[in-house]
Amino acid sequence: VRSATIDDTHTFVRHQQIEEEYQRILDLIKKIMSDFGFKKYKMRVSTRDVKHKGKYLGEETLWRKAEVAIQKVAQKSDIDWYLGPGEAAFYGPKLDIMIEDAIGREWQCSTAQLDFVQPVNFDMKYIDEKGKEQKPAVLHIAILGSIERFMGVLIEHYAGKFPLWLSPVQVKVIPIADRHREYAENVAKILSADNIRTEVDSRNESMQGKIRDAALQKVPYMGIIGDKEVTRSVIPSVYPERSRREVEGSRSQQKLFISIRTREGKDLGQINLKEFISKLLQEIEKKY
Repeated sequence: VRSATIDDTHTFVRHQQIEEEYQRILDLIKKIMSDFGFKKYKMRVSTRDVKHKGKYLGEETLWRKAEVAIQKVAQKSDIDWYLGPGEAAFYGPKLDIMIEDAIGREWQCSTAQLDFVQPVNFDMKYIDEKGKEQKPAVLHIAILGSIERFMGVLIEHYAGKFPLWLSPVQVKVIPIADRHREYAENVAKILSADNIRTEVDSRNESMQGKIRDAALQKVPYMGIIGDKEVTRSVIPSVYPERSRREVEGSRSQQKLFISIRTREGKDLGQINLKEFISKLLQEIEKKY
């Protein structure tokens, strides 16, 4: 490994705030795991190896209180948890979220690590309510952990078949022939204007080949454009005085039609582009 990217934050807390702060962190972790669709994960309370206490820095009393506080948070949660003796960092106990991958292996992702050492090293102090100097503890928090590792677990979790909101490409617009390309690009611009991640497959390939490739790439929706869609979308020429820009403007608002297929192979038929965009935005908002 040459480098790793971590969403690392550092919070300074009083010792009596440790349990409360861990509860807040766990609530945030649960929300993030839910947002990403993870349901199979466990919590590990990483404590000292009691047979080798000399490996750890910090006062014995602080260690004991902190380990008890973290276990209380774990006991009150609805997440399966277990003790990890010897898994603590040398500077303090921690709470780790272990996500199970596609073949049953556990990977540590989220972590909240308590640190009694750095406040001493950096001579950190605060004045308590009695006017006395006290040393805080530091919480090193990473909700996703290593971004690269989290992405690997996420890809395996969905086998690449991401829900719509997570898909790198949400809609692949497929013109059947070269004469449909301009229309396809116009559709793509309208989709992109609503922040829908869209690509146009304008390769000189068959329609079935393009559909197959999009399905293999696990793109959630394919918008097929051919003569039927273009013909239905064209405004009748009974208004010859209208400029091209006016016609295109009318199309962009409500007159465009596309045929939709899903990556599972379901044919949704022709649909008004405005209605399709509304459907996509609702699905993205719901997430699952």
